[in-house]
Amino acid sequence: MLRPATPFETYARHPLEAIGATFVWSIFRVLPLNWASALGGWLARSIGPKLRLNRRADRNIRRAFLGIQDDAVNKIIHGMWDNLGRTVAEFPHLSSFKFDGDNPRIHINGHAHLMSFRDDDKPGFFVSAHIGNWELAPLTAFAHDVPSVFVYREANNRLVEKLYMRGRSLYKNMMIPKGGEGAKQTIKALKDGKHIGVMIDQKMNDGIPVPFFGIEAMTAPAVAQMALRFNCPILPARVIREQGARFRVDISEPIYAKDTGNKIDDTKQFMTEINTIVEGWVREHPDQWLWLHNRWPDA
Repeated sequence: MLRPATPFETYARHPLEAIGATFVWSIFRVLPLNWASALGGWLARSIGPKLRLNRRADRNIRRAFLGIQDDAVNKIIHGMWDNLGRTVAEFPHLSSFKFDGDNPRIHINGHAHLMSFRDDDKPGFFVSAHIGNWELAPLTAFAHDVPSVFVYREANNRLVEKLYMRGRSLYKNMMIPKGGEGAKQTIKALKDGKHIGVMIDQKMNDGIPVPFFGIEAMTAPAVAQMALRFNCPILPARVIREQGARFRVDISEPIYAKDTGNKIDDTKQFMTEINTIVEGWVREHPDQWLWLHNRWPDA
């Protein structure tokens, strides 16, 4: 749940942020998609490494890949900022992405798994991570008529939040904000047989410690808890940037939590399995993951 905005934020900071965000949005929106993506990547990789925030990415990379050389760290950071800038620039163009027909920009690897997941008459979870252009994950479910809702974190700035929803116009009704009310909506959606999309790679202070790159990371346990409660499948899915503004959505076979009757151990075991999957994704494409998160306790 977001904290109430202060008067300064309401009447000064938030309107200024919204003006800036709208200006950037408008520039990227009027450009052709390929040009916008390229410009966003260039701006981010030119500015990002100079920001103080970049130190966190550097520190996280060195913790994950012990003994990594400086050149390799810089290459990952360069790619991360490029991917992030492109993702931001592509956001106003989400409705332009196609899966088939003329000039398809997204190829699905594992289409049969997605269709089986859609048609099995069970609730379930998509689990994904901030890799490639992660905003294309909900678009994939929408485009293939998978009854789904996706959990996301609302922007602190309500004016910017409206801009985010404008970008997600095709599937904005599929979005559920984190928090108490969102949790209720998630339970209802599962009871209604829908599928829940969750980004599983962010730190959750009141989560449970689960290994990630061999380091205990506070991880939200809700996916495992709900999977055990509803005996439903979990579908790992990632979005990989192949070249420019073209992507591949990799959808793996569904996995299930093992129910031994020990809820605490079963929850941790399943979340460990999920974290291992995400770690594998990051190891394969480290330059496309968002290393800016506070993923580990003292990061």
